[in-house]
Amino acid sequence: MDSTSENEPRNKKPTLAEDEDKERILIKNPGSGFSYGYGSGFEVLPRDLLLDVLTRLPISSLIQFRFVSRSCYALSHDPELPRLYHPVAVRADPILVFHCDYPIRNQLYFVGYDGDHGGDKVVRKISTPFCGIMPEFNVVGSCNGLMCLSDSLFGEPVYVFNPFTRNHLELPKCRQFQDQEVVFGFGFHPVTNEYKVVRIVYYRTKHRLTRNNRSYPRSEVHVLTIGEPNTSSNSWRCLGKVPYQLDRQAKEVVVVNGRLHWVSRPGRLSGLPGRTIVSFDLEDEQFKLVSKPVNRSNYHLAVIDDCLAAAVSCGYGKLEIWVMKEYDIKESWTKLFNIHGTYLAKVVSHSYRIWRKAVHGKPVRVLCVLKNGEVLMEYRGGNLVKYDPKWKEFKDVGFHGMPELFQTTVHVGSLNWTHTPI
Repeated sequence: MDSTSENEPRNKKPTLAEDEDKERILIKNPGSGFSYGYGSGFEVLPRDLLLDVLTRLPISSLIQFRFVSRSCYALSHDPELPRLYHPVAVRADPILVFHCDYPIRNQLYFVGYDGDHGGDKVVRKISTPFCGIMPEFNVVGSCNGLMCLSDSLFGEPVYVFNPFTRNHLELPKCRQFQDQEVVFGFGFHPVTNEYKVVRIVYYRTKHRLTRNNRSYPRSEVHVLTIGEPNTSSNSWRCLGKVPYQLDRQAKEVVVVNGRLHWVSRPGRLSGLPGRTIVSFDLEDEQFKLVSKPVNRSNYHLAVIDDCLAAAVSCGYGKLEIWVMKEYDIKESWTKLFNIHGTYLAKVVSHSYRIWRKAVHGKPVRVLCVLKNGEVLMEYRGGNLVKYDPKWKEFKDVGFHGMPELFQTTVHVGSLNWTHTPI
């Protein structure tokens, strides 16, 4: 017997070259049903079990898992993982994305929030790989794990972006007018399995000047369907003019039931009595009016339990939150919360000019309802508060490293990309 092999320790650690060979074996066998046949850790477990474990991790932990080792990196890029992770992520705690407004609008931060006071959580910065091309941007919206961002100065370029995988896609340029205002929408339709960006342009020409310099009598609607990456089939389609004047100051657009929702602009040019809910179906690409819960104009839209919701300001610090439990059924509007307290009244009356500029005229904006039943709200463009409907109490929410002035987007973290099958 060879004396060298007898003296060689049995627990000798493999060399880097041996590790690389084993990593190659791991990467080359992504098929279903295989087991990792080496190592002393998770590598010995079946692939299906490993994927199931990964779907239970928060998105930030899953991204960190990628950089533990080459085998972790390979497993986290399994082609089945994005599809498996999505339904679990929907039931996870929301991720709050903060778009910093100061000193310039070019920073994104995030934190996972489970409904506690938040004091032990740290806000982390999101790296935007296109910041050199688009130094300042607006958040158009978040849907199905992706975000849409547009240049805050010129409206273009427009990017679709996964803030955790850093996958991003610059959309092609669209028709521009010399004097225009643009309203964007971004959403996903579960039936067609497609993401779409809607660009509504209100414009005027030198020959159509009006007494009111703020009016834009003409309009065009452009839609872009986002398909497979690295293809030339993605292009804007013009659908003609929009029959409604949408509120350009209300930046948020909510997606429910495969439809985008805005609030119309009050006034003679809107063609509607008061402020009305306007929807755009991402499947048949048609506009439609949706009934509002009460005959009031001071309200904004939100999404609660996958249903369309309206937060109605009733004055004197009173806020009603209504939910349409059956979509497009007027009678299904139900008052879910009736928030009225000294705390909210102080928020509404304090520093009017500051919060009007920061959050477009809404002192309080409903973000979501947490899993514990509390209502999470943003006020004065840089503060978070939650309301406990059981005890009718307000509690400030803060995190380490929060920016000073921001707007909050509720985001579902995922590994999705534009072609991920659901």
